[in-house]
Amino acid sequence: MTEDLIARDGRTIADIERIRFFPATTVGGEGSYVIEEGGRRVLDFSASWGAASLGYGHPAVAGAVSEAVRNMGAISLASCAVGAAVELAEDLLAHFPDDRERRVWFGHAGSDANDAVVRLIEAASPRRGILSFVGAYHGGSAASMSVSGHSSQTHAPARPGLTRLPYPDPYRPQFAPDLVAGALDDLDRRFESELDPDQIAAVFIEPIQSDGGVIVPPAGFFKGLEERCRAHGILIVVDEVKVGMGRTGLYHAFEADGLTPDIVVYGKGLGGGLPISAVVGPAELMNFQPAFAIMTAAGNPVCAAAARAVLRTIGEENLTANAARMGEHLMAGLARLAQRHALIGHVRGRGLTVGVELVRDPASKEPASAETAKVAFRAHQLGLVFYYVGMQSNVLELTPPLTISEDEIDEGLAILDRALEDVAAGRVPDEDVAAFAGW
Repeated sequence: MTEDLIARDGRTIADIERIRFFPATTVGGEGSYVIEEGGRRVLDFSASWGAASLGYGHPAVAGAVSEAVRNMGAISLASCAVGAAVELAEDLLAHFPDDRERRVWFGHAGSDANDAVVRLIEAASPRRGILSFVGAYHGGSAASMSVSGHSSQTHAPARPGLTRLPYPDPYRPQFAPDLVAGALDDLDRRFESELDPDQIAAVFIEPIQSDGGVIVPPAGFFKGLEERCRAHGILIVVDEVKVGMGRTGLYHAFEADGLTPDIVVYGKGLGGGLPISAVVGPAELMNFQPAFAIMTAAGNPVCAAAARAVLRTIGEENLTANAARMGEHLMAGLARLAQRHALIGHVRGRGLTVGVELVRDPASKEPASAETAKVAFRAHQLGLVFYYVGMQSNVLELTPPLTISEDEIDEGLAILDRALEDVAAGRVPDEDVAAFAGW
């Protein structure tokens, strides 16, 4: 008998390369479904961490990639103008209607994009300070980790001059009685004491803190933060890697907060599953020095063509509006499940970025970390894929493809309902999930 894919994976793929939540295999995909070894179709509420923004096998991406491969010229944007990359840059810049002159940088993933921004700001600015947030996840490269604050990255040293601010969490409010006022007052106090705001170069913002727990900030916080940044010349960097490109029901997630960022970072869903990232920033910064953040295959015609197809399809199929509608339907269904399952402490999200925080006790809000792992494991057994996030690994993260239908959401909700019931009833033994540590 041929050795199965899980066993081969265990023999070949390094632990540092993987997070496993259940014994999932993939040999193909179609629409909102992945196809596992043996042919089982599994509904995917993760979209591969949001990277499969149009689902699997979308004809627009497949066609664009096929044509680009057949007609591929020079690979490297570093040494010549690549048509598809220039056209993609024009597409991205078209979504910045202000008069500020901007430029685009291309990479392969959100990690290298945030890495390039950190190094660029540090090199171009005489200021040494950077602000980010507790729970932030800006990537897995050295510089991107150094401005992050996630519990999974305690092995990575913080960048000199970094200050991590509390990310305001309406479910677990750090300041009372007014969360927004308290969070902004906390920053003001820091500016008056240990931090010189005129020595802060930039702040890194996730419009929704994804891996930190799908935390949706309270209205008014980021606008208040922006006012303080503008007063002191602090650059605003918005990380849209996981939540941008129509996912929240808006083209840019930062639009919900009325932000006007200086720099925007894209990744994951931009390529529809192919590796591409982008940074849009002010020309005077992005033109700081030739070859400052150069990579041979960045902006290659295949990935650029895929990204152009993704952006075009989001517009032509009105997927931003679909994300808003399907997100409302998903949230309504989850609210009904919350009435049936005591494990659900909080449902939150925007569009098709949705978090379900599981707790053992609604009063104490004790994180139900073990139960969360079991819910994800049982859901996969029943035919639904999603992962969990959060500083305590107790938040189900639901980020289905932007193309998902109402019927598919209902199918997923029914599976999640049963998974929650089975876990609460003790039908998922500890030993079943012992080999799948997740975060």
